[in-house]
Amino acid sequence: MKLFTSILGALFLISLSLLAFEASAQDLAQDIALASHDSGDTAWILTSTALVLFMTIPGLALFYGGLVRSQSVLSVLMHCFVICCMASVLWLVGVYSLAFSDGGDLQGFIGGLDKMALIGVGKDALSGNIPESVFFMFQMTFAIITPALIVGAYVERIRFSAMLIFSALWLVFVYAPVCHWVWGGGWLGQMGVLDFAGGLVVHVTAGTAAIVIALMMRTRRGFPGHVKPPHSPGMTMTGAAMLWVGWFGFNAGSALAADGSAGMAMLVTHISAATASLVWMAIEWAKYGKPSLIGTVTGTIAGLATITPAAGFVGPLGGLIIGTVSAIICFYAVVLVKSRLKIDDSLDVMAVHGVGGATGIILVSVLATESFGGFGLAEGMTITSQLSVQIIAIVATLIWTAVISCIILKVAEKMVGSLSVNEDEEVEGLDIMVHGEKAYEI
Repeated sequence: MKLFTSILGALFLISLSLLAFEASAQDLAQDIALASHDSGDTAWILTSTALVLFMTIPGLALFYGGLVRSQSVLSVLMHCFVICCMASVLWLVGVYSLAFSDGGDLQGFIGGLDKMALIGVGKDALSGNIPESVFFMFQMTFAIITPALIVGAYVERIRFSAMLIFSALWLVFVYAPVCHWVWGGGWLGQMGVLDFAGGLVVHVTAGTAAIVIALMMRTRRGFPGHVKPPHSPGMTMTGAAMLWVGWFGFNAGSALAADGSAGMAMLVTHISAATASLVWMAIEWAKYGKPSLIGTVTGTIAGLATITPAAGFVGPLGGLIIGTVSAIICFYAVVLVKSRLKIDDSLDVMAVHGVGGATGIILVSVLATESFGGFGLAEGMTITSQLSVQIIAIVATLIWTAVISCIILKVAEKMVGSLSVNEDEEVEGLDIMVHGEKAYEI
């Protein structure tokens, strides 16, 4: 009897322990579901954020800086740096909310303002498997580099005040809506558009704005026949190398996870850049008799821009094809814009980024299919139906960006009197005339 009582007591204690363990396990699971994040994914996106910011300062700044005259190199660095600072503040104040929050009745077109200044977004708030603060920072770097890309359209001739006004308004009225359309739950995302890391959101918008600015501003002194060559090809190559490295964060980071998709995005990004560099060099060598460093690294950027929308959807063969096609199309786009149309898009933003981004948006419709080693199209999508969505997205992005950019430039012109510096300032260089500094003391 005593033994039987002991056994019952033991069973009772075991039962209580099991119930307590089960309750604890349920509480733990609930806590994990509500407040935890994937540490590996978070670490990778933190790293990617730093890489993308590295693309703008110093990568893009040095790439563009080497392409201008020595009298204006500091002005280019100043533009890129100040845009970084201004875009960061605007992103916090409201642009992030417009791009990624719920827009209510306007959800298809633009987000709301409930995440202004990240009020109510605590450190434990999640966006998928990562803290929302990390997602906020990662997407901020995209908002920084996009208006910075446009700098290449107006180097050496824009008023500093006009640049500030244009960049600020452009972020609010062009970048935020298009970002929402594609990535924030807007109408293009609902249609099933494929834009992995910004072919539309970054490159088509920047390229379109660049061509609008080039058409609305006077050309540089001596354009097109007597423009001085880049003052430092070595600086440009250094910037291009930084852009190449930073682009791994741009594309592989857009997987928002440390997984196979990120690994493949990094692989195809590298292959496209390397292939485009060689193909551009070969075309230039055959056409002009000499392979230039400037031409080769321009091919690198063309390959990177074109693979951007496709990076998470295509395989290695797709990366090779995109690299080849991007160099050919972007090379002749430069010739068309500068030599045939006589448009002074100074550093070829439209020809390299705009045309490259649009080319990648189109090619992903085919190269994402399993027959080309891609990850496959969405269920119910064919190459034809996907291509139609991609073309609609390009046209809509181009029209919206062109119209709003034109309006913003008109507003900026009214506010500062003229978009362009005067001829004396351009001849002497913007460094000393606008910023009171020199890049070199020789």
